[in-house]
Amino acid sequence: MANEVDRSRRSLGARSQESIVTVHRAGIGNRLLAALPPADLGLLTPYFQKVSFEPDAVLVRSGDELDPVYFPHSGAIAFMLDMPDGQTVATTLMGREGALASFSVLGPSLSSVTAVTRIAGTASLISAAKFRAAFAQSTAIRNVVQVHARAVLLQLQHVAACNALHRVDGRMARWLLQLHDRVPDDRLPVTQEALAQLLGVRRTTVTLTMSKLREAGAVPSDGRGFVEIDRARLEKVACDCYRLMQRNIDRMYCEELAAPSSALGEQKMAVCRGKAGIAYSS
Repeated sequence: MANEVDRSRRSLGARSQESIVTVHRAGIGNRLLAALPPADLGLLTPYFQKVSFEPDAVLVRSGDELDPVYFPHSGAIAFMLDMPDGQTVATTLMGREGALASFSVLGPSLSSVTAVTRIAGTASLISAAKFRAAFAQSTAIRNVVQVHARAVLLQLQHVAACNALHRVDGRMARWLLQLHDRVPDDRLPVTQEALAQLLGVRRTTVTLTMSKLREAGAVPSDGRGFVEIDRARLEKVACDCYRLMQRNIDRMYCEELAAPSSALGEQKMAVCRGKAGIAYSS
């Protein structure tokens, strides 16, 4: 199986990626792909390879070429900004609502961040060259990339404001809620070290903040490699950034992404009536 993964990386022209362990047949679980009409999706599917990635896998490093393009079907990927003093801080979080390296449609370019998986999952890969070719042919693909780009920019803006203005406990609650949006369980497989990197703080700060969240009942328990949350109480602790960001992204996906199937159409209408979560729904 390791040889098969190596062959898939070479065929896609990818840089070295750590901990990608399995190649599968391509499927549709990604929100952007699910929004494409069959003919437009057909421009991509012949070239997809589906991979599994483990926690802490590095999918692209800062300075690497944005190639291949990943369409996550599950899991969570953090975009980490590496500072000159060796510290790191997360700028965005992405799951099946997005596409890593989709901005390669603008032409060959280097990544400004390091993309690290925080929650294990799967993704469909396609070479940047093949994706650019499909992008040039399809109005629908161009539309989903545009919507995704605006959603990423919106998240960047909210995270920047949140980091500057809000306390660590509110920011940690926001990151935990964002992770929970992408995990179908109240028990999040995330370490305190990973939370420290997301927040850009010391591990001791995470430990103290986690204690405060436990006292508030927002985190009933946490242990080695997991954090159990009480979502309702965690939402009360989180800063307003989470609710505002989520509402705006939901509205954007609801109003601007096409729903080619009746099932997705019903889901879209439910969200338009005020039911949150379309950005993270398949």
